[in-house]
Amino acid sequence: MAALPTAEEWLANASDAINISLVAPSKSGLQNVATFNPKFTYSIFGEEEQIFGYKDLKISLRYRANDMRPHLKTSYSKKFKPVGDAEPTDIVGVLEEGKHLPKIAFVKGSDFEDSSKQISPNWTPPGTLHTTIDAPEGQYEVWRGNLADPAVKQLNTRLQIFVPFFIEGGSYIGQDPESDSAELDLSDADRWTVFFLYQKQKSTDDPEKSAYTFVGYSTIFRFFYFQPPTPPASPRGEWELPAGDLDLAELPCRTRLSQFIILPPFQGKGVGARLYKTIFEHYHKHPQTHEFTVEDPNEAFDDLRDVCDLEFLRTIPQFNDLRVDPNVTIPKKGAIPQLVLGGKDLESIRLQAKIAPRQFYRVLEMHLMSKLPVSVRPSMALDDEVPSPTKADSHKERLWQLIVKQRLYRHNKDVLSQIEPNERIEKLEQTLGGVELEYARILAAYERAIKHSKPQSTVANGKRKLEEAGESSTSKKARVEDA
Repeated sequence: MAALPTAEEWLANASDAINISLVAPSKSGLQNVATFNPKFTYSIFGEEEQIFGYKDLKISLRYRANDMRPHLKTSYSKKFKPVGDAEPTDIVGVLEEGKHLPKIAFVKGSDFEDSSKQISPNWTPPGTLHTTIDAPEGQYEVWRGNLADPAVKQLNTRLQIFVPFFIEGGSYIGQDPESDSAELDLSDADRWTVFFLYQKQKSTDDPEKSAYTFVGYSTIFRFFYFQPPTPPASPRGEWELPAGDLDLAELPCRTRLSQFIILPPFQGKGVGARLYKTIFEHYHKHPQTHEFTVEDPNEAFDDLRDVCDLEFLRTIPQFNDLRVDPNVTIPKKGAIPQLVLGGKDLESIRLQAKIAPRQFYRVLEMHLMSKLPVSVRPSMALDDEVPSPTKADSHKERLWQLIVKQRLYRHNKDVLSQIEPNERIEKLEQTLGGVELEYARILAAYERAIKHSKPQSTVANGKRKLEEAGESSTSKKARVEDA
């Protein structure tokens, strides 16, 4: 007697079943440029990331590589016949009703292919050309536009499914995370700026013309930045916006990088760092921006950001000259004195850099650690021989550790205040070990990046072996993808 079919036989892993491809029009038809799978699908198909009711399920999501017009096609060898409440997942219904894809994605394949023949050979991305980047593997262009522009909005709508596909916990612009509604509120579209990254190459059909391939994008949001009056106003005074019509673009703002995605086929080439630097440099020069922040970055983007921010900050002479002050004597009681030589200028340097406080002081700690003597400097070079530390070397190491512990204590004060002093010291030491390991890894990545971009430059190697590192602390919802 044949075995009865089980539910597991009709389950397909959504991430494996969905095949995303970039295709480019040519005289011989659509040519495949790149193929990849999503990283996450739980926000669309449920926590188990499974689709029920099909055997040999294949979901093809094709994108035209330039304007990113999508087309969805599903195929399977067998479909489950509904039994009671058990019925196959309505794949098109899920994607359409959840507004994960625009309606144009669900037209016939022949319509998608025919429309590709009608694209103008002079097509360019929406928005305005922001900058051109020359790289070993070719030329890239960054195009910048406002979400209130219909062409920019259309492209963002086509791309937005990449947010849940590649950003853990990511949500669409205008989506209310607390609501089950798929409707998007874009009433603040004029406060969103989108940077599109394209690779530009000679057309295979006509070398005199160029072809664009979409690589990635980033979205930026502007918050109003309140500046308290100097000197502070009287408690009886009232603060009001200036009267009359206001151009919001001229008001002081805090600029936040919200989403950042480089498609998998283009990762590992340094293009993510180039896009981040382009965006940061733009807002650093932007008079209305007083601070540049990032929304809930994941660990991979944190690394990219740390390397780029350290490279930028070291172009500021006052920052590059900062060191731990070897002449400081640590008192047995009372307040700890300033431990950084030139530390009285830290806040003015941070304001000049327009980097948020927590990020600035983390990067400062990396910089200070890199300047420690070789004998006490944490390093990823575990097999290198290092000299024995002198008393002066050990003193500098202790000063640096105190700087880090001060920040860790402030950041975790509420938690640490609830445990006994001895346990508190132990927890700080464990976390310090994790910070040393993390910074050594990032500084090694920084050195590789510098050597890649400037072959003649030399960056000092840290050489002290790391002992056992304590548990690391962070657990964040990521909104930014690896580059």
